[in-house]
Amino acid sequence: MTTTEERVAPPADAATLRTTSGREAARWVLSRCRETPWLTAATVLSTVAGAALQMLPVLLLGRVVDAVVGGEPRSALLGTGALMVVSALLGAAATAASTYLIGRLGADLLAHLREGAVRAVLGMPVGRVEQVGRGDVLSRVGDDVAVLSRGIRAAIPTVFSAGVLVAVATIGMFGLDWRLGLAGACALPAYGLALRWYLPRSAPLYRKQRAAQADRAQALISGLNGIGTVRAYRLEEAFREKVATDSRRVRDHGIEVFRLFGRFVGRENRAEFIGLVLILLVGYVLLETGSAGLGAVSAAPLVFHRLFTPLGAIMFTFDEAQKSGASLTRLVGVLTESEAERLVGHPDAAPHGIAPCSVAVEGLTFGYPGAEEPVLRDVSLTIPAGGSLALVGATGAGKSTLAALVAGIETPQSGSVRIGASDLADLDEVAARALVSVLTQETHVFSGPLAEDLRLAAPAATDAELAGALRTVGAAEWVEALPEGPATPVGEGGERLDGTKVAQLALARLVLGRAPVVVLDESTAEAGSEGAAELERAVRAACAGRTTLFVAHRLTQAMAADRIAVLDAGRVVEQGSHEELVALGGRYAELWRAWRGDSRMRLS
Repeated sequence: MTTTEERVAPPADAATLRTTSGREAARWVLSRCRETPWLTAATVLSTVAGAALQMLPVLLLGRVVDAVVGGEPRSALLGTGALMVVSALLGAAATAASTYLIGRLGADLLAHLREGAVRAVLGMPVGRVEQVGRGDVLSRVGDDVAVLSRGIRAAIPTVFSAGVLVAVATIGMFGLDWRLGLAGACALPAYGLALRWYLPRSAPLYRKQRAAQADRAQALISGLNGIGTVRAYRLEEAFREKVATDSRRVRDHGIEVFRLFGRFVGRENRAEFIGLVLILLVGYVLLETGSAGLGAVSAAPLVFHRLFTPLGAIMFTFDEAQKSGASLTRLVGVLTESEAERLVGHPDAAPHGIAPCSVAVEGLTFGYPGAEEPVLRDVSLTIPAGGSLALVGATGAGKSTLAALVAGIETPQSGSVRIGASDLADLDEVAARALVSVLTQETHVFSGPLAEDLRLAAPAATDAELAGALRTVGAAEWVEALPEGPATPVGEGGERLDGTKVAQLALARLVLGRAPVVVLDESTAEAGSEGAAELERAVRAACAGRTTLFVAHRLTQAMAADRIAVLDAGRVVEQGSHEELVALGGRYAELWRAWRGDSRMRLS
């Protein structure tokens, strides 16, 4: 959309997207795990079995010591040795299965998060996206997804498997002798204190680090998008300083995270030292008093030492796990920001046929955040089902804003927009999109086959339906002439399409979407250019049988509508057909006389 006069930039202190608490993120993960009960159960069982089988050879070693001391026959030792080998092999197999299943479960969770986050962002009102800034949005659906993906592949499976192994080893020590188990368990408070010291300090720090990265991304995006302005006003140095400042914040948070993690590792080593010393002392006392056998006393330090590997793995992957946790809270926050996460993307949500719907705007008032005056004031108008209305007015009159409100992109401060019997304010994103389609001059062609680009509007559309939509908008001939027809790659790296062809693709999507109400803002704005007349015919064909709202930037567009509404300073000052308004001799008649005097005139 090229008309920007009605947009006001969001305030400098615009809020960011929501970030959930760790508890809420955990609830989201558990709810997704419950959706795949068999996979979740198999993952937990294989992990527990692998941990138990890994501990069994160490426990059996105590049995070997007792057999040697007791002078048992060699056959008993051979039997125990064979059992140790079998348990080791089975433990390796169970651990491999556990690793695969954890990765599979994590990949499913990541797919839900990635797809849900993108859907939620695409389902947000444009005003909300503008308010938070694209840097925060892109850092979540880009950087946070990448961080969580790395964590799911490496850190999270390691922490989960190691945690189960620690629990099994602790139980194994109590199985040897409850007093040795208590001696080893004395290390747990030290571990707990270390975690209690570390977690409250690290989690906010990781969130600050992710937020700083979002700020840096926003600074880069803003500067690159406005590179022409930056160069024109020679602001390169200020831009570099802004990016450098944000980068230093990211660096400083990273150093602080590393320093905190080093102190955490020291506390963990202290806990290991406490536990091992206590086990050795208690074992010595029990052995001297004859209260425990040599096998149990020998195996207990080995079992406790067996804890060092998983605990070390937890420590050395905890940094990545914390990063993943911070990214998880930000991604789940995006999902809970919008109800669209659970609704958008279901083909069944779209109507299977086009039924006429009226449009009624009543007492509409709207102003952008930070603006002193509202853009629209007490606007009321109606479009009968299947009819068309053109909005006409000078720059800043509120045409594009009114179109955005009818399309459900913005929400009015007062008043209502009704589509048929439904108030847009009461509808979710999917229901609103099923009722209203929007077409502007700013049309994006996505990279990939042209047919898949069209199916964005109707994922279940058949080849015949695609061909029918292309014929409707007059694009079938040139599409078939492409090297691979509808399968030809378009967009970046593909076939180059001119403005007329891009607009025809957008109109074909409009046909496939089958929404009963259509809002058109500058869809054929290039007055006098080659293909403009062809595009206007395509627009009429695409909108046939639908209720249509035009933001008219040429009076030929306004003339084609059933009725015309003239806006001035945010108010509707005239309504009627072309003939009625010309005969009225008011604002529209002035525009019409000027138009007839200069056929090249284009309304702003």
